[in-house]
Amino acid sequence: MSDSNAPAIDQILNILKTLQTDQKQLAAAVDAINGRVNALSDIKELKDNARPVAPVRPVLATASASPSQDEGAPPSEVQVPKRASSSTTSRVILTTYPGQGGVDPVVMNWGQQDPENRGPVVVGRGSTTIRRRNAIGAHGGSYSIYHALALAINELKPDHKPDFTNTEPAATIGPFPQWYDSKKIVAMDPFGHLAPWLYKDYIDKEGLEIRPTIAITKAHMKLPEMEQSVREGRLKVDGKIVVNESGELAVTKFAVEPVWYLPGVAERFGVDEGALRRSLFENTGGSFPELITRPDIKVFLPPIGGLTVYTFGDVKKMSDPDAKLALRVHDECNGSDVFGSDICTCRPYLLFGIEEAVKEAQNGGSGVVIYFRKEGRALGEVTKYLVYNARKRGADRASEYFKRTENIAGVKDMRFQALMPDILHWLGITKIDRMLSMSNMKHDAIVEQGIPIYERVPIPDDMIPADSRVEIDAKIHAGYFTTGKTLTMEELSAVQGRAWEDVDH
Repeated sequence: MSDSNAPAIDQILNILKTLQTDQKQLAAAVDAINGRVNALSDIKELKDNARPVAPVRPVLATASASPSQDEGAPPSEVQVPKRASSSTTSRVILTTYPGQGGVDPVVMNWGQQDPENRGPVVVGRGSTTIRRRNAIGAHGGSYSIYHALALAINELKPDHKPDFTNTEPAATIGPFPQWYDSKKIVAMDPFGHLAPWLYKDYIDKEGLEIRPTIAITKAHMKLPEMEQSVREGRLKVDGKIVVNESGELAVTKFAVEPVWYLPGVAERFGVDEGALRRSLFENTGGSFPELITRPDIKVFLPPIGGLTVYTFGDVKKMSDPDAKLALRVHDECNGSDVFGSDICTCRPYLLFGIEEAVKEAQNGGSGVVIYFRKEGRALGEVTKYLVYNARKRGADRASEYFKRTENIAGVKDMRFQALMPDILHWLGITKIDRMLSMSNMKHDAIVEQGIPIYERVPIPDDMIPADSRVEIDAKIHAGYFTTGKTLTMEELSAVQGRAWEDVDH
């Protein structure tokens, strides 16, 4: 290239830089305008709720292209087909902002002892509730999608109001001092089992939608393995806990939906609340924009599974410091727990936990099994089965166990037990005499929350299926608690699972 062309090239580059700068400035200006228009959009919607709305011809959901002469037709409002029985307008509020006209959230003081001062969790987006919400998300966790589907196909009326007559808890729990400590309970609502009754005035006088996030009932449990325990003399029929010779068990059950107090969750994980909100927003496909636009709202009902507590014996014994407590914290494994797959030790350990919990209750103490919905180490069942394929199509060795998971998911475990101890605090548990778990993550999370564990109990060797030696030996080598031997890496490479020779494929 000749030197004579250099000035022309420099001039072209300068023009391109100027164009890039102008484009960035224009984009920033458009973003600022959109933010203002969005705010005006929601103010207009709230005003519209107070006056009759003219019928709108149903169209596909599209952003309005130009504002009207008075208050605007902003891009944060979309026109969608109305439900046949719906009394709401055809406009959808995509997000709201602090201080916005008409928005008056119910006061939420997380950690307050007085339920009235604490305030109810208000998350519904119904016409009578949307202005008063103090929580983001939806009731029901992952089941909220089915609720939405029922509304969309008109199987559920939008104005249905739950009748909670005779649904009160079947057992009394608490209150405990832990309920009022915002450092100890950040992932569930301590008043969730009493919400419709504690906050009845909000429902009756303001028409707010307030639902329980915890339910307590009593039932019987029948597992074939418990019948075998009775036959072999490990469990005794007492007519109260072990009801009969078939090993039928009387149990009190607690169902809990997650309710996150975002500042507390962020602190528990050691991250900034803003970073947590942004990650939750961006990595749920932008499903919850108010995580970003409503920093004043501190409560989030995430679309994840909850947990169930199974207690044996007198529920008051759980919080009695003079009564011994046996505890199994179990994370969901549908393939093993329900369908008996022998590739892991999940069902055997769950059954061992139940049996030991029952024994402790029969001895005058308390037995507790907590079942979390965290399928496949919270990686999900699809990822779990992909890992199975990768293992079984190769040499399914214990030395490669975690590597196959990390290759697919990027991490070996996403259960992150930091929030798990909340349910222990809620149950009033202050110490654990026998922890039926080998997981250091569970152990450390509990101890870090100030609950001592006096004894750790591994699964007995005779309950470990042959094909699951790959899993259990890999976990022990990685640091899981054991009273037995920890294999060397050389020994670990010799532990191999069953291949697919027995499967027609």
